[in-house]
Amino acid sequence: MSGGPADPSAGTGAWGPFEAIRGLRPDGVIPQVTTIRRLLPDVPTEHDPYAAAQAALAPLAGSVAPGARIAVTAGSRGIHDLVVVVRAAVDWLRSVGAEPFVVPAMGSHGGATAEGQREMLAGLGVTPESVGCPIEATMETVVVGTLPDGTPVHHDAVAAKSDGVLLVNRVKPHTDFHGPVESGLAKILAIGLGNRQGAAALHAGGIPLLGASIEAAARMVVETGKVLGGLAILENAQEKTAAVELVVAEGIGRAAEMALLQRAGSLMARLPFDSLDVLVVDEMGKDKSGAGMDTNVLGRCWVHGIPEFESPSIATVTVHRLSEASHGNASGLGLADVMPARLLEQIDLRTSYVNALTSGAGGARRSRLPMVMEDDAAAVLAAVTMSGRRDWSSLRLARIRDTLSPNELMVTPALLTEAADRFDLEIAGTARDLTDATGSLTSWGER
Repeated sequence: MSGGPADPSAGTGAWGPFEAIRGLRPDGVIPQVTTIRRLLPDVPTEHDPYAAAQAALAPLAGSVAPGARIAVTAGSRGIHDLVVVVRAAVDWLRSVGAEPFVVPAMGSHGGATAEGQREMLAGLGVTPESVGCPIEATMETVVVGTLPDGTPVHHDAVAAKSDGVLLVNRVKPHTDFHGPVESGLAKILAIGLGNRQGAAALHAGGIPLLGASIEAAARMVVETGKVLGGLAILENAQEKTAAVELVVAEGIGRAAEMALLQRAGSLMARLPFDSLDVLVVDEMGKDKSGAGMDTNVLGRCWVHGIPEFESPSIATVTVHRLSEASHGNASGLGLADVMPARLLEQIDLRTSYVNALTSGAGGARRSRLPMVMEDDAAAVLAAVTMSGRRDWSSLRLARIRDTLSPNELMVTPALLTEAADRFDLEIAGTARDLTDATGSLTSWGER
């Protein structure tokens, strides 16, 4: 990141390096942590998502004309079986005589450039070789109509020129709002395939109107007659595919998709504790969540400057690196309170700010810079110092890899004692320091 602060090793200055922070609590010693896991014995799992996707598409066989060019969507999220399901859709379309291709459907992500979106897909494993067809990307759009308030509804120009569009996306609760339709098929159609212009237009009305705008815009695109339907991927609390189901065009943004959202919400992984002093998040990124870190896991949204979730309640959050698949997009960084200086070097301001500008007021708040400390140890120490816990021996601190993986945690003794009394949690390691002598987070070891 250009224009960053001075080298923290050069002196205290405005940095407040580790020694200065430690001086605030010279008696403060962060307790050791122990790995625990959540036991999920009855999680529904689809063991062959490729076959499930192909079977789900069977009802569309009569809707695809031989030689038809069909656009298959792929978004920017780290969906467990995204490549498998997209490949299944491509193979099925080719088996009925169509000529499929993949089109990125991710709004303004990838720096709002066609090449940037190709790179994001490649980072998720979606390449012409892995899915078996070309990838055609553009940021150009056509306007298919306007909403009653005058908002234009944009649609990807490549998809608009195709003979049909098949949506592929995960259905799950949204990170900004809750309503009958949240993240899923309607969203990837209205915002994902709206590219930067469409995403910005729909977000411009503010978060309170976003859900209704997505539904209305998606329905307007469906009415063009180009949308074949969508493959909805549901994931379980173990981050694996629970089901792959077809929603026909008439059901997108309506009862069929709404029912899947309810199922997805019941399957979603969440933190096993309702109250934490500190949450340490190893990695954030657009492949983890549209908000970089899933607000449903953090219990904080900040769209209106307040947490906006009743549970969980987390006093302070640290985040320590940006995923490679994000390609510098650090939107959502403002959901954290403290970070190490190393993360600054991973941030592409242009890419991050393009996404924030597209997202409206929520994007502005979430793109603010957290407190910057010299290393992982200093970041955690600062968070603990600000957590409101006077007696650190009773500190309720948990560490997770990312918000996609809240079922495996490192926890301090106060939480370990609670975990030992619960049937749904198991102790899976021995006590260790959270950070090492170099100031870095210790490794997780074997998963």
